[in-house]
Amino acid sequence: MAEISESSDKKGKKKGAKKLATHIDMTPMVDLGFLLITFFMLTITLSKPQTMEISMPSKENNDDKKTAIKASKAMTIILGQKDRVFYYFGTREKEVDPVPVKTDYSPEGIRKVLLAKNDSVVKAIKGLRKQLSDQKITQDTFKSKSRIVKNSRNAPIVLIKALDESTFKNFVDILDEMQICSIGRFAIVDITQYDKDLIKTIDN
Repeated sequence: MAEISESSDKKGKKKGAKKLATHIDMTPMVDLGFLLITFFMLTITLSKPQTMEISMPSKENNDDKKTAIKASKAMTIILGQKDRVFYYFGTREKEVDPVPVKTDYSPEGIRKVLLAKNDSVVKAIKGLRKQLSDQKITQDTFKSKSRIVKNSRNAPIVLIKALDESTFKNFVDILDEMQICSIGRFAIVDITQYDKDLIKTIDN
């Protein structure tokens, strides 16, 4: 804090005019600075980067027939421009095209569709979480059983394709939806001209 001291002669007698000297004590300000640093260090939340593992299929030993069979049973999601997303089920069969549907990334949009498609897996994962909370299974057991359930034969297959006009944010959003909806079997594939022509009728 600031202090004001009077100057005097050596004999202790005051001179005719008072000379005031100002002295500022910086010690409290330094203490306050350290207190603020300590406060923010203790209260701030250090965010850890969240990563997601994506296993891309190998180009070696690629079996086109197996890929075609899986695609016929899959759900295809196409990322469009202006935060639009399209989906359809199956592929073209007997000269009949699948019917594309336009939606968005809201909970009532693509998430609702994925949860309905993956209903049996979602219920199984919910049951495993209940066992984990009741301490009937360990965290490692929960992870291993969840992985098995997500990759079971009853689990849906989702093909993710993106238009050139889509954004990286859209890609991250759809990967988040895969995690939220417990989709374990999904693949990121190149979009075809057939897909582009299919959604042209409803992309307006």
